[in-house]
Amino acid sequence: MRLQISGQFSINVRCIMETALYTALNSVKVLRSSVGEVYDTLGNGLRADHGEDGKDTKFLFELQELLSTVNINLRDVEQAVNSLSPPPGPFNLGNTAYLSQESTQDRQALYSQLVNSYKWTDKVHEYSSLAATLLSQNSLKRSYINSSTAKRRRTQTSSHNVPAQAVDTVINTIDRLFSDMSVTITRPFATNALLQISLGRVLKAVIAFKGLMIEWVVVKGHGETLDLWTESRHKVFRKVTENAHAAMLHFSSPTLPELAVRSFMTWFHSYITLFNDPCKRCGNHLNSSLPPTWRDLRTLEPYHEECKP
Repeated sequence: MRLQISGQFSINVRCIMETALYTALNSVKVLRSSVGEVYDTLGNGLRADHGEDGKDTKFLFELQELLSTVNINLRDVEQAVNSLSPPPGPFNLGNTAYLSQESTQDRQALYSQLVNSYKWTDKVHEYSSLAATLLSQNSLKRSYINSSTAKRRRTQTSSHNVPAQAVDTVINTIDRLFSDMSVTITRPFATNALLQISLGRVLKAVIAFKGLMIEWVVVKGHGETLDLWTESRHKVFRKVTENAHAAMLHFSSPTLPELAVRSFMTWFHSYITLFNDPCKRCGNHLNSSLPPTWRDLRTLEPYHEECKP
């Protein structure tokens, strides 16, 4: 019975101490906020809302009210601090307590550095937990393999590992669909295909494949050197390259790679009218000195960057 009463008493004392500490910290927070308002008022000086008549007097009166608020908040902090009781014994700092016995000056500041490192590590752990929660909810994956499945399933054939003959067959089939677009297949990097596309007299592009998955697209003009490493010197073709990257990710489908490539090439072929068709929304050919560089992913209708839905 005596142990039970003693336990309840210690719990009540702990609750009272925690409440007093919370009150003191809240008072300090309010005091810092009021002091910040004083410095903001001093920094802004005379404002337009003070008017023209007696603006100096109004400014001094406002500053006096803020200082009175600071004085009241400071009194609250003193009362809250006085109500706190000192800890019953020294804090247990573990092995870090021996750092205070260092005689060399360059090691005496190690404790504060350890505290900052602990705070930084704690923040990293908190942010990484939030990021893991958000990323686990993201279903936009370029792979259909789920490592968290309990049952062992047979790994399906990936779109990365497709024979070169199958890739050539798909690309040649797409090439025959568009008479005004020529496609040349090269393989300078082992078995992966590299397409050089000439879209009429409008533009040319190079598309890098890995199996049947599109990995990179660069669009340039006919007077430029076609490669994967440098972007076009014309802003219009740099915009088309950015939009092609967005479309590449949109149409990507590891389970249906042939459909993904055919959909992307159909979308890319719509740029045959890059300099002819007006914007579907504003009806103008040029906006900010650029033609409609965006093509809708479903309807293939042309839009300016500022007009796209």
